[in-house]
Amino acid sequence: MGFLADFSATPPTREEIEALPGPVLLEFGAPWCGHCRALQPLLAAALAKHPAVRHLKIEDGPGRRLGRSFRVKLWPTLVFLRDGEVLAELVRPTDEAAIGEALAAIDAAG
Repeated sequence: MGFLADFSATPPTREEIEALPGPVLLEFGAPWCGHCRALQPLLAAALAKHPAVRHLKIEDGPGRRLGRSFRVKLWPTLVFLRDGEVLAELVRPTDEAAIGEALAAIDAAG
């Protein structure tokens, strides 16, 4: 499934996310966010090692309910799920190894 460079035009609902089978990574952020842009090379490298993980890049901000439903307060926030269940969360990660560990946990949890 791999790394997505762009934010989705229409974000999924919480119910749609919870219904997704297998490993899923939700990336909450904004296209103008410096921390979000700095994360991209690390995230792309980590996701390259986990091709089975579905990556959903969700633009967050005022009036966007999906981020609030996952208690997102800072960007970027990564939420790692397996079969709709949240298994890990990273806020403003700067370490590819930490991202890789969380990806390995959801990729192998099945």
